[in-house]
Amino acid sequence: MVRPLLQFIIKLKKQLKIMGRYYSGDIEGKFWFALQSSNAADRFGGQQFEPSYIEYYFDEQHLKDVEAEIKIIEDSLGEKKQILDNFFDKQTGYTDKDITDLGISKDELKEYADLGLGIKIRDCINAQGTCSFEAEL
Repeated sequence: MVRPLLQFIIKLKKQLKIMGRYYSGDIEGKFWFALQSSNAADRFGGQQFEPSYIEYYFDEQHLKDVEAEIKIIEDSLGEKKQILDNFFDKQTGYTDKDITDLGISKDELKEYADLGLGIKIRDCINAQGTCSFEAEL
């Protein structure tokens, strides 16, 4: 009984949203347009279930992998992480010109977007022991 209700709520939420792909569950957010795929959380491990959306489940046994992937991303971004942190502290959107002016590539911006997702997953696991969410395809 809970599953059909959950599917109805998800469909309703989708109808109310304007352009974009979202993930919802224990953590919520919006995938970065033209950068982040719906399966971005694959890189952090977990289990995937795939109907018209991907369901993710993480628990404490996945925490090590999540933290390791976060570290890999942070190391690959190096000083560019701080540049992007500073930029997005002041605004929520960006243009291609903004990113080019910062000396950031599209790949680095995608890594930064995935880093944000990984941090949400990690923080959720730390707070409640598990983290599950659905990602629109």
